[in-house]
Order: sequence, then structure tokens, then C-alpha cells
Amino acid sequence: MAMQPSRRLRALMDMVEAVPTPEEDRTLVEAFRREGDERAFQTLFARHGPALYALALRLMGGPGREAEDVVQETWVRAIAGLDGFGWRSALRTWLFGIAIHTAREMLRRRTPGFPCEEENALRAPLRLYAERLDLERAIARLPDGYRAILVLHDVVGLTHAEIGERLGIAAGTSKSQLAHARRALRRLWSAEPPEKE
Repeated sequence: MAMQPSRRLRALMDMVEAVPTPEEDRTLVEAFRREGDERAFQTLFARHGPALYALALRLMGGPGREAEDVVQETWVRAIAGLDGFGWRSALRTWLFGIAIHTAREMLRRRTPGFPCEEENALRAPLRLYAERLDLERAIARLPDGYRAILVLHDVVGLTHAEIGERLGIAAGTSKSQLAHARRALRRLWSAEPPEKE
């Protein structure tokens, strides 16, 4: 029997599929930049906010203020940088880049050595399970560096070259880390709950 994606994962997949057109975004951005049109910003926020939050949740390892802080800081930085945005990429791609950079800054403050080094990632402790982990919890339990690369590649759909550019690592490092992340995820996903005494 095939596993069905969780409600959260299904919502994320729907968000990724429902990407607005660059023309619509450009019109809204121009209305906001030129006229301070609050409705235009609200529309941009409604279109891109959920995808940014889903990305931040996964990069930060779960729900909480940190993911909200990443999204808020992403919007603050995006508004400040709108004049420099040259439309060489889609608005969502640009926002994701800001969110990734913001999350990395927060993770560095929280976790020295991000992205994780292989030996630290392999030592990530496995806690005892009360019940079998679902995919969302398994992803959240990955070390920060592995989780970032897994989410950016397998959920967001970035190439290894794009991941390398955004995280400041080589494409080959991204490939290697993704393989390690998938192996760790399989281990977490297949972990059996402990026997009750």
C-alpha cells in the first residue's frame, strides 16, 4: 500500500504548482513600488507567503517563531531591495534566495558549522520514538545542512548548481550531501518504535 503525502506536504506541492506568472508579479510589484499600493503588496504576500513559510519551516526544522522570523525578514529585505531586482529570474525564485540566505544566517547563529559536516551529521542522535515518524517529522529531524539541501532539491526543485550558488558550496558537494541526506532520511523513516517494557 503506497503512503499518501501528509496534508502539509500536499499543500506544499499545490503551492509549488500554483506559481503566478512573471507578468502578474511584475504588474503588482510596479504598482507597489510606484504608488505604494497596499492591495498589490497584499496580493504578492498571499501568493508567495505560504510557499516562503513552507520553505522556512523545512529549512529551520519545524514550526515556530524561527520560520516566521525568516519569512518576515525575507519580506523586509525584499521590499528594501525591489529597486535592484532586475527580473532575471521569477519573483518567487528571488524571494526564495532571500529566504535561504536569511535562514542560513539564523542557522549559523543557532548551529555552529552550518552547513553540517559529514561526521557531525552522521552523529545526529536518534531519539526514542513513541510512534512511527511520518515524513514531515523525519525531514525535520535531519541535521540542518542535510535538511536544507534535501528540501531545496527534492521539494523546491532547484538544481545542484542553483543550490551550490545559494548555499555557497560546490555542485558536487550538494550532490554528495543530498545522497547522505536521503540515506539519513531513509534511516529515520524506517526506524521502528522502541518496544514497550
